[in-house]
Amino acid sequence: MTQTMLSELTTAAVGGPAGTFVEARTEAEIIDAVRSADAAGEKLLIIGGGSNLLISDAGYPGTVLKIASQGFTVNSEDSCGGVSVVVQAGHNWDALVEHSVLHAWSGLEALSGIPGATGGAPVQNVGAYGADVSQTIAAVRTWDRERNAVQTFTNSELKFGYRDSILKQTTIQGSPRYVVLTVEFQLALGRMSAPIRYAELARSLGVEAGKRAYSNDVRREVLRLRASKGMVLDASDRDTYSTGSFFTNPIVPAAAAASLPEGAPQYPAGSDGLVKLSAAWLIDQAGFAKGFGLDPASVSGGRASLSTKHTLAITNRGEARAEDMVAIAREVRRGVVERFGIELHPEPLLIGLAL
Repeated sequence: MTQTMLSELTTAAVGGPAGTFVEARTEAEIIDAVRSADAAGEKLLIIGGGSNLLISDAGYPGTVLKIASQGFTVNSEDSCGGVSVVVQAGHNWDALVEHSVLHAWSGLEALSGIPGATGGAPVQNVGAYGADVSQTIAAVRTWDRERNAVQTFTNSELKFGYRDSILKQTTIQGSPRYVVLTVEFQLALGRMSAPIRYAELARSLGVEAGKRAYSNDVRREVLRLRASKGMVLDASDRDTYSTGSFFTNPIVPAAAAASLPEGAPQYPAGSDGLVKLSAAWLIDQAGFAKGFGLDPASVSGGRASLSTKHTLAITNRGEARAEDMVAIAREVRRGVVERFGIELHPEPLLIGLAL
């Protein structure tokens, strides 16, 4: 029997064979596959769009479940309450965003171009350009593997944080307690976007931060900006063979941020005097330029490198192994600690790998 290679299911295009591979196209098939793996005592890895996973070259010894459920249902649509949309976990995220913009559902436009499936969005509290899904998610329906029952979480119960949620907190090595079945969004009706919170995007649109723009203009500009950074999947562009941003922006006490050079980007991060820093700035200022690693004499042998367009992405240049990409990550993290005393943390899930 031919083994399924996980490199074929991930945007980084690395990863060895799956022990057992199952593709589930309906909610019933998802639940059946999870229950079967659990009953057999097998390890379980969930894959949606494969954009937030870096998987070992040795592969995964248990069951790999590919969530391939498609479609969405519009439960209500009126000028006062907006539109309620229930989306299947396997539905392509950007296809949903595109549909929302075309149908004048406002709120998702700044999240255009993000690869992956909708079911992964609440797990990471996916965000970009000043927006994240916590602002529009009403509820997430899941399969609770511990209780062997369906569990629905409201927005407040999901405990959203920066690239975080209760769904992520209860996931161990890619194996979640709660397997996402559907995600419900509550979106405003109208052709204008949510307020533009990100300065670069506001400048690109020619509006003041905090103002609105036409949603189709926002989508167009976000796609252009993401593509300029190698953050829109393109089979002909090796810079897009990645997990997207490899490191999260560090959140540190204000005292730690105060020791950084003048001009270091920093933003308020909620209460307790915490500050969010720019991981991309730290990486660049620690001496790691775009394309770091391309030299065949580098730690990855030139097989993996920082993107030539953006220092936050670690890219597969064509023949990389997972270990090559991790080698780049280790070198970058070590250099940032050495230069600034700040430790970067990976955004993707590392399966069978460690920094």
